[in-house]
Amino acid sequence: MAWLVLVISGLLETAWAVALDRSAGFSRLVPSVVFAVTLVLSMAGLAYALREIPVGTGYAVWVGIGAVGTALIGMLALSESASLPRILCLLLVVAGVIGLKIFH
Repeated sequence: MAWLVLVISGLLETAWAVALDRSAGFSRLVPSVVFAVTLVLSMAGLAYALREIPVGTGYAVWVGIGAVGTALIGMLALSESASLPRILCLLLVVAGVIGLKIFH
């Protein structure tokens, strides 16, 4: 259960990062509220998962999921560069997250 919560929390990290960007410095209400809610839920899920998963592993997986998810949304929906080197680097992050789970 802790791993499932950790993955969901990583996805929520992606949501709050994108909402933070869309909030335009907290000048737009809806994205600002989405940011605050998803941030709290993401942190709460991480805290829950860390009761069973070591902090180094849990935090690295959480950040990895959030970073890859945010970069993918940037490339797919926000017109950010989708160059081959960038995609290869994201695949390395994914490989690291999978490795941390396997060797946990």
